[in-house]
Amino acid sequence: MSKNIRTPAVDHLFQAILSLKDSEECYTFFEDICTVNELLSLSQRFEVAKMLRSQKTYLEIAEKTGASTATISRVNRSLNYGNDGYDMVFSRLGDDFKKA
Repeated sequence: MSKNIRTPAVDHLFQAILSLKDSEECYTFFEDICTVNELLSLSQRFEVAKMLRSQKTYLEIAEKTGASTATISRVNRSLNYGNDGYDMVFSRLGDDFKKA
């Protein structure tokens, strides 16, 4: 990664996120901190990653999520060459989540 994201401000943000207790608190916090488009973009990337891990094609993913092929490609690159963050979360959420 070209930019160092490990800053005190990012640490504070992550501490705030980790303090959230449930989905309702997440909605409350993220609706305040993100624009609707930012939140939808993040959730779209997560859905793209799930679908890529389920061996869906770019066309299937684009049709279901509305993601551009550029976005799908970026997520795919993260899955293949990133820090394994998606896979870490997927493994913690279990197989039932992946099918959702």
